[in-house]
Amino acid sequence: MSEGSDRLRFALLDASHGDEHTPRNFRRELDADLVEFDVTQHECPAHFDFDAIVVTGSRSSVYWDRDWIRPLIEYVAAADEHGVPILGVCYGHQVLASALGGRVEDMGEYEIGYREIRRTGDDDLFESVPESFTAFTSHSDAVTELPPGADLLAENDYGVHAFRRGDAWGVQFHPEYDPETATAITKEKDLSAERLQAVLDGITAENYDAACQTKRLFENFTAYVRRARRTRKPATR
Repeated sequence: MSEGSDRLRFALLDASHGDEHTPRNFRRELDADLVEFDVTQHECPAHFDFDAIVVTGSRSSVYWDRDWIRPLIEYVAAADEHGVPILGVCYGHQVLASALGGRVEDMGEYEIGYREIRRTGDDDLFESVPESFTAFTSHSDAVTELPPGADLLAENDYGVHAFRRGDAWGVQFHPEYDPETATAITKEKDLSAERLQAVLDGITAENYDAACQTKRLFENFTAYVRRARRTRKPATR
């Protein structure tokens, strides 16, 4: 990175299979210049010359046999070895767990909708986020074993919702979602008519306002990255 520029430059590894909401949400929430890569189309950075890396959600599972998934996991593992700060969201959280030696498995059901999540300790990423908070969730896989050396940061009755190891964080919930995204994603899921309606009925202004507290994670992450950039050695290509 240029020492004379204060503007952060992040690699956005987009695993959303072209979902229009995903880049829009991250562009809105991340105060950084984003270099976007559609990893499902085999676009992956050839170097680690970024201030940070963000991995998005996806409708895929990390354990599927797809020719783009293993290179993504390997790149994230290598980026961590290079000391690049990483934030994984939902699928990205699972990619990060896999890359660092954890385990991801099928839950056999969906967690979806605005849900309560509990913090398990203090961390830079969760500064100013309440101990118990509301967030939109949408996943049927879960991190069932944390990577070696990782700290659990948040959980609920569905399991792990956040962890940290070094300069890498994963969050299972979606702090980037707006009501439009939550509605569109919910309608894509294979849910009973009753459950579908219940989730849609829960996408209210009140729940969204409560979930907006989790957007603080993006500010905290960029603040951490900016501090880390002052001491980090330039990445090698």
